[in-house]
Amino acid sequence: MTLVHFFFYLFSAVAIAAAVMVISSRNPVHSVLFLILAFFNAAGIFMISGAEFLALILVVVYVGAVAVLFLFVVMMLDVDFAEFRRGALQYMPVGVIIGAILLLELLMLAGTAIVSPLVAGSSVLPLDGTISNTRALGQVIYTRYVFLFQGAGLVLLIAMIGAIVLTLRHKQGVKRQDVAAQVARTPATAIEVVKVKSGQGL
Repeated sequence: MTLVHFFFYLFSAVAIAAAVMVISSRNPVHSVLFLILAFFNAAGIFMISGAEFLALILVVVYVGAVAVLFLFVVMMLDVDFAEFRRGALQYMPVGVIIGAILLLELLMLAGTAIVSPLVAGSSVLPLDGTISNTRALGQVIYTRYVFLFQGAGLVLLIAMIGAIVLTLRHKQGVKRQDVAAQVARTPATAIEVVKVKSGQGL
């Protein structure tokens, strides 16, 4: 076993163990910390595979932004996780079906790699060893898969807008800033001139 194989098995084992702890931990803060550990090990696997750009993006974007944002949201919001767990059993059949489909796909992929390893190890696109990994990835994304790449960004934008709409709720009795009302102010609505007679003031 070479050193590369050793680190691959090490990163893979730790990533799988961390992924299991993400869904099995009772404390949501611990789940987020295990998620960060899984991201770091996945980045290590990317580095071994020669995809250093994807490894750095995984660390900078997901660990440095997404996972930390999850951690802040979990720690700052008073979320009743016990209430969430009560209704989780009704989604169990759907989760089992999706899990079975993913397991079947993984088994088919593993079977293909065992039966014909040359097909599994071949690349759809020709690899050019004279350019860097980042440049090769950019040439593929922004030429052949540019519409799919923009479509994925559009889906993420719609998901972000949907999350904002679903979570933005106005409470009664709480003063909020109304930018449109402030911009539409006129001197007639902004001030009121009151003539007070002498001796009748405060």
